[in-house]
Amino acid sequence: MALGSGSYEGPYTFASRFADAPGTNPEELIGAAHAGCYSMFLSLLLTNAGYVPTQIHTTARVHIEAGPTITLIELDTEVAAPNLDDATFQSMAAEAKAKCPVSKALAAVDTQLNAAGEPTRRGCGFWGQP
Repeated sequence: MALGSGSYEGPYTFASRFADAPGTNPEELIGAAHAGCYSMFLSLLLTNAGYVPTQIHTTARVHIEAGPTITLIELDTEVAAPNLDDATFQSMAAEAKAKCPVSKALAAVDTQLNAAGEPTRRGCGFWGQP
């Protein structure tokens, strides 16, 4: 499989989806698209409200069960933004979940949001500018 942009080319097989073979799978690609879109939309909301984020880190774990059916997306985000109180942050995080284009496209799937206003560095996480 190759993306039109050339940013990914690699195996996309039954084994990469349902076993431990190298490569990607639809759920991983959906998760990456969801996390990226959500982060961009949240950054826009925060910035427009005057809370310019210094860091946003979002992951989306897509769960697939028998059928096969995507049954759950766990959307976890951690944000650092000066002077942002938790109530305002939680409201904007929920708004971004409801309004980002990928969230809208995935509306039929239960999406659970876990939003933290103070990021903690994890050993394998990537931190970048929003």
